[in-house]
Amino acid sequence: MDVDAENGAAGDGLRADARRNRDLIVAAARELFLEKGLDVALEEVSRRAGVGIGTLYRRFPDREALLRGVAEDNLRRLVELAETASREEPDAWHGLCRFLRGCADLRMGELSAKLEPRLHQRIRAGEGLSGRRRRVMDALLRMIAQAQADGDLRPDVGPVDIALLMTVHVYTPPHMPAGQAAGRVVEIMLNGLRPGPALPGAALPEADLLRYIDPGADGP
Repeated sequence: MDVDAENGAAGDGLRADARRNRDLIVAAARELFLEKGLDVALEEVSRRAGVGIGTLYRRFPDREALLRGVAEDNLRRLVELAETASREEPDAWHGLCRFLRGCADLRMGELSAKLEPRLHQRIRAGEGLSGRRRRVMDALLRMIAQAQADGDLRPDVGPVDIALLMTVHVYTPPHMPAGQAAGRVVEIMLNGLRPGPALPGAALPEADLLRYIDPGADGP
C-alpha cells in the first residue's frame, strides 16, 4: 500500500520517509521537465520517482505546486554551489569558474527558461526565495570583487553579466556526447572573462540585479 511512513522526522517538519519521497519526486520532475517539458504527465513523474501517484499528490496537490517545488530545489542547488565554490577553491577566480561550470552541468539555464514563463512572478515573490537568491548573489559578489582585485577577472564585467552567464543554455547536437558541447562553450566563456580588450557598452548596474532578487526592494 502506498503510504508515507510515520517514523523519523526531518528538520523541515516532514518525517524522514516523507522527506525522502518528496526529494525523489522533485528529482524525477526536474529530469522529466528537462527531457519532455512542463506538461509531462504527473503519473510519469511518480513512476520515475518510484512512488505512487497518491504520494505525489500528498506532497504536491497540483502541477503548480510541483513546479514551485522544482524551482525551490533549483535555488537550493544554486546556494550550495555558490557557497561551496567560494569556500573550497584556492582563490576567487577558481571559485567563480567552479560555480559557472556547475551551473552548466546542472542545466540551470535550460530549466529556468522552462520554469520562468509559467511561474515568474510567483517564484520571485515567494516567501524565503529572495533570501536564497541573496545568498547566491552575496557569494558571487565576493568572488567577483576579489577576482577583479587579484587581476584574474576583467574589470569591465559586472555581477549582472555573471548572472546572465549562469543561465547559458547550449544546444547539444544528437551526435555529440552529453555535456561535451556545454563543456566546450563554458571553457570558451571562462577564457573570455580573463582581462583583455574592452567590451562594447557598459555592464548593467548591480541595482537591476538586486531589484530582481527582491521585488519589494526600493529603487527607481
